[in-house]
Parts: sequence; structure tokens; C-alpha cells
Amino acid sequence: MYILRTMVKWGWSPILIAVLALVGYIYEWPIWVLGAVLFIILVIGLMVAVTGTEEREAERASLRFRQLAGHFTRRFMGDSSLSIFVVIRSLFSIENAKVWGWARECEVAQRVFNTWCDSFVNRLESDIRIRSFNANLRTYLNELWLIISHYYEFIEQFYEVAEKVELPRETIDLYNRFAVEYNSFVQDFRDNIGELRKVAKTEIEPPSVKFAKEVPVAVSKRPEQEGGKKGVIK
Repeated sequence: MYILRTMVKWGWSPILIAVLALVGYIYEWPIWVLGAVLFIILVIGLMVAVTGTEEREAERASLRFRQLAGHFTRRFMGDSSLSIFVVIRSLFSIENAKVWGWARECEVAQRVFNTWCDSFVNRLESDIRIRSFNANLRTYLNELWLIISHYYEFIEQFYEVAEKVELPRETIDLYNRFAVEYNSFVQDFRDNIGELRKVAKTEIEPPSVKFAKEVPVAVSKRPEQEGGKKGVIK
């Protein structure tokens, strides 16, 4: 039965052409009439096949987006060990009042981010249950891009701190482990944006999702007194 349903769904055009050709041969239909009918059926069949292929590609891209959205919130938000906020929290182990002040501000920002991400995931899962996710796909894509863009600002700020303040080796190692996995996610998200641009009609460009720069150990050993570019730590 499954094979029969598949043939009817995807192979109706050649089956119908074969049947009509056989019937036309038996009843001796004029060649030009039979040819015109078969050609029309063939064109319709090709159009349906192309449309079906595009729908399947859109569905795969949509499914991949839902997986990436869930992965980001689970792996890089909340109390995950690979959250940039956990890396920033480790800075309380160093004796630097300015760094402490910035880290406390990031703790407040983390609570806002967690609330935002929880709301995003809840709305996304609700739309999946009521089958309205695809209609709002562009909105969800734009919102996840916005979340990640703001998230990257904290990554960038941490890197500025690492350039100006000597950090513990454990903090650098923790950040670099985060950066490796985060960059893997960014590459997957860039690829997914490229796929979704065909169906979600978004103006987001894949390169707009930026990679995290890893911190070489030598960079973080530069003393604060040396100065440097202005940023989080003046």
C-alpha cells in the first residue's frame, strides 16, 4: 500500500501518460490529439514535481531552523557551562574593580536574555503545535538573528577585556572552548539562513552572523597599564 500511495503521489504523471497512450492506441486516436494531450499532462506533471521539490526543501530548512533555535537556547543560554555569561562570571576571581562592575552588569543582562529566549522558544513551540510556524517563519528568523546579534556584543566585549587585562588560564580555556562550539553553531546558522532566504524572503545575509574570536594566551598577558583601544575597560 505504501508503494502504491507513493506512486500515486509522485508518479501519477507517467502512469497517466502510459494509460492514455495505451487507450489512444487501442481506440486509434489521431496522433496529433494524443500527442497534445500527453504533452500537456507531461508539463503539468513537471510543474507539480518542481513545486513538490521546493516544498520539501522549505520543510527541511524550516525543520533545521527549529533545531538550531533549540540548540542555541539550550547550549548557550541559561546555566549552560558554555554560555558566554558563565565565562564572564568567572572574571569575579580576579582583583579588578572595573571588571567586576562590568561582570555584574552582564549578570543583569543575562536575566533579561534568559527571559527573552524563554519567551521566544515558548512562542515557537506553541506555533509548531497549532501548525502556524511556517506562516511566521520570517518573524522567528529575524528574532533569532536579533538575539544572536545582541549576544555577540557580550562576546566582543569579553574579547576587549582579554586584550587589556591579564586573565586566569582557566578563564581563557573556558572561553576558547565556548568559542569553538559557538562558531560551529554560527556556521550552521549561516548555512540555514542561506537556505531560508529562498522561502522566508528575509534580507538577512549569512555573514551578518559573526564568529567569535578565540583568545590567544599571549594576548591576555598584556598588562592593563599598557592601555589600548577604548572599550569595556577604560
